Amino acid sequence: MRINEATVLKSTAKPQRKSVNTSIDSRLIEEAKALGINMSRAAEQGIAKAISAEKTRRWQEENKQALESSNDYVKRNGLPLAKYRLF
Repeated sequence: MRINEATVLKSTAKPQRKSVNTSIDSRLIEEAKALGINMSRAAEQGIAKAISAEKTRRWQEENKQALESSNDYVKRNGLPLAKYRLF
């Protein structure tokens, strides 16, 4: 199951915000300000994307054996029900 960052951000009706301290390259901060980028929202989106990527990586690792087994089956036998495909 793949979860995108929009799903992570919209998981609750009104997210509860928490202040955190972080260090960010000063050049990025200056450029973001010059472009009118909301750094808190941009950081949230980046964190949500990182969470999604890590969950995907972990799921793939946890299911690696089953995925390999399924792929091996298809290599040996072809796709199940392939004869019914219309394309």
